[in-house]
Amino acid sequence: MMMMTMLAAVAEMERDLLEERTQAGLARAKSEGKTLGRPPKTMAEQRTDIIAKYATGESVSALARDYSVSRANILSIVN
Repeated sequence: MMMMTMLAAVAEMERDLLEERTQAGLARAKSEGKTLGRPPKTMAEQRTDIIAKYATGESVSALARDYSVSRANILSIVN
């Protein structure tokens, strides 16, 4: 029983160290100016076009087909 308790404590300590190193790496990457996460599916120019077309009454589904993205992506751009 004591052995299991010791192993659990070591595993928890290792998990904390892993999380700490991960957060330090993310903070360093941000400070170096790197962008984190997935790249956007649309460029800034495309997003302005989507907003303009939506404002003129074009449907979300049609815009999604035209730009080869999901309807949810279009909705997040216009909102």
